[in-house]
Amino acid sequence: MWLTNSSIGRKLVMAITGAALILFVTFHVLMNAVALISPASYNAICAFLGANWYALVASMGLAALFIIHIIYALWLTVQNRRARGTARYAVSTRPPQVEWSSKNMLVLGIVVVAFLVVHLIQFWAKMQLTELLECKPAEIEGVEAAPQSGTLFIQAAFSCIWTPIIYIIGFVALWFHMTHGFWSMFQSAGWNNDIWIKRLKTIGCWWTTIVIGLFVAQAVVFTVMANRADKPYVTCPELQEQYAIFAEEYNEKLAGAEATDDVIPANSECVEECAADCGDNCECPEDCTNCADAE
Repeated sequence: MWLTNSSIGRKLVMAITGAALILFVTFHVLMNAVALISPASYNAICAFLGANWYALVASMGLAALFIIHIIYALWLTVQNRRARGTARYAVSTRPPQVEWSSKNMLVLGIVVVAFLVVHLIQFWAKMQLTELLECKPAEIEGVEAAPQSGTLFIQAAFSCIWTPIIYIIGFVALWFHMTHGFWSMFQSAGWNNDIWIKRLKTIGCWWTTIVIGLFVAQAVVFTVMANRADKPYVTCPELQEQYAIFAEEYNEKLAGAEATDDVIPANSECVEECAADCGDNCECPEDCTNCADAE
């Protein structure tokens, strides 16, 4: 297949998956911005997404994009190194037109992936995954944290001093990675004339700087809010009411699931035998023996 057998095809796959991921990162930073303006609205968005089918489809799609992007990045790196052979050791300097990020995209990608793993553990695993697996809600600062309680998980994550440090390191790596990747994906798609490449580099730099700048600002604000003495994400009356509603709804969902699991599947033949031996008040045993045998 052309997309896998040729270098151009593999670069095109990298460009398409990279473009989709850039759009997701942009959406994600805008969603996080809601938490700065209205924490309760942010929780409402978390509840709307949750473990619903559309959110699960989107999550699986994003996971597929990340995996494909990473595999093709490693594939192209190995291919390029094999093509250069030992020639890469022949020079100790690089041409001034070659960007530092261009030569270190793999390393930057590894840093971004490491940051992503931390982010998934702190948020996705405790929210969507918890709801999907129907795990019991944890307690954060003495408050029952249902999976929809996004600001409680912000409180838990950013009350740790190492969280903003890891996030800012990840954001810096992501800035370099996206700045190069933005214009590179257009170049891979054939949009590579000298005039437009310069424009795309400028657009990419501004776009990435705004997105990453917002992420850094959010991390700083979340850290300050989570470490305030009054802990507004925990003590705000509006949020407390929201947490209680989320916890009640989620616990009812868990109770309903447990009750469904306890129901013994009915078997028509078994029910007929049971009714014949014991009357209408008899319950059919799980192994489909009648009441007389069970006694």
